[in-house]
Amino acid sequence: MALREIVKFPDPRLKEVSKPITEVDDTLRELARDMIDVMYDEPGIGLAAPQVGASIRMFVIDTEWSDEEVRRNPVVVLNPEISDPEDKIIWEEGCLSVPDYSANVERDAKITLRGIDLDGNPIEEHAEGLRAVCIQHEVDHLDGILFIDRISRLKRGLYVKKRKKQLLDEED
Repeated sequence: MALREIVKFPDPRLKEVSKPITEVDDTLRELARDMIDVMYDEPGIGLAAPQVGASIRMFVIDTEWSDEEVRRNPVVVLNPEISDPEDKIIWEEGCLSVPDYSANVERDAKITLRGIDLDGNPIEEHAEGLRAVCIQHEVDHLDGILFIDRISRLKRGLYVKKRKKQLLDEED
């Protein structure tokens, strides 16, 4: 089976606010499996549904795996909510939907994540460091926010200019 394609900036679908999930069915479970496959294939540590063209409130993460280690523990979160932010941290972020770019972004250093899993069970996790950053990054996707929206206007403008040139070069 072919992997789903990553939606890339400046695709307008990345700016849409995703809809809450009201029903878990086999189609949703298949989407979650596909997203996990794409996340590992790219490779990445997180992927939100809008990044594969689905405007729903779901993301997958696995902040503990690496290419060297086969051990994988993906987590699927539906209708996530973040609360209890503590402290601030600067983290260099990249994104599968924002090719060839990374930048330092200020995030909450500690958070609480609440949501549900694919079986309808509640999820509650207290996260910090990379895990907290990854969760905030993915929830931003569900709200139509990219990490480049959180950097200076100058840096964002330079990236936008570079990306437009990349897309023009690809057309030639």
